[in-house]
Amino acid sequence: MIYDLRFTIYDFKPKTENRNSKIQERGFTLIELLIVMSIIAILATIAQPSFKQAAIKAREAVLKEDLFVFRDTIDKYYSDHGKYPPALDELAKEGYIRGVPKDPFTNSTETWQLIYSEAEGEEQGIYDVHSGSDLIAADGTPYNEW
Repeated sequence: MIYDLRFTIYDFKPKTENRNSKIQERGFTLIELLIVMSIIAILATIAQPSFKQAAIKAREAVLKEDLFVFRDTIDKYYSDHGKYPPALDELAKEGYIRGVPKDPFTNSTETWQLIYSEAEGEEQGIYDVHSGSDLIAADGTPYNEW
């Protein structure tokens, strides 16, 4: 005699259906989606000016750091060679910097304003560097005067 040992699992919850308890699919209504999208749009509108301001301040910080590094490496070059570098690329060739950084406001390495030494009896070289941007900083000073 062979017995069938398989069991069948049944759902023992009684199923009662009436006209108000039909199976409903879950989801969002159109009005709920519109409300959520409006709230997100309002928050984005409020956050946008502060995001732009933060981006400008970050670029200003990068410019200040780049100018500090340029001026420091120009001084080190002068201490080592007794003359100012003839070009910014010379600082990279000599290993003082890895490469000439881009001006954060013009996004180019070619727009730096170079100030050459005016001392008599010396080879003319780069004495100082300024940004090539004509924009005005948050404090009211032009970037090319930093």
